Amino acid sequence: MNSTNQFSIANTTEAYKIAKSLRGLYFTRVAFSVLWIILVITLAKTSEVAAAILFIMYPAWDVVATFLDIRSNTAAVDKAPQYINAGISTLTTIAVFIALKSGIPATLMVFGVWASLTGLIQLVLGIRRRKLLEGQWPMIISGAQSILAGIFIIATAHTAKEGIVSLIGYSAFGAFYFILAAFRLGRSINKETFTTL
Repeated sequence: MNSTNQFSIANTTEAYKIAKSLRGLYFTRVAFSVLWIILVITLAKTSEVAAAILFIMYPAWDVVATFLDIRSNTAAVDKAPQYINAGISTLTTIAVFIALKSGIPATLMVFGVWASLTGLIQLVLGIRRRKLLEGQWPMIISGAQSILAGIFIIATAHTAKEGIVSLIGYSAFGAFYFILAAFRLGRSINKETFTTL
């Protein structure tokens, strides 16, 4: 077996492992988003404490999910965007905790800034991952839409009800794109499996 074929097989194996791990993470993110939306709809309107916990939980979960994303990649892959994202989400979790003392509009504005920044990172990451993995177009579209959603959340922040609805919509669309990406990665995994047999 020549060195070119060895590199090709190694690269295929690497892509397979990353795709399989990311697929599981994407389904987990979908499950979290759906549960979060349900809890916001059922609890946030009746309990300020529950609303506060849910608002803090969202960016905090993104920190956890980002580190799980980092673990899904090999050491050869540049992880700078993920680390930057984790840092932004950590700061956002703290900022949301502080903003809650000023009210929902201030909290939504923090969410809007966070959505735009993390959307930009997701867009960049999706474009870069296309070199190794298929099925990244949902992440690219989701990143671009997240930037716009962040701007819209900020614009509607002072109408608290509309702002919360915008935030729920942002989470729902994120879940939709994650599930699309998960299914697309599933197709890539099946293809790689048969290619390497």
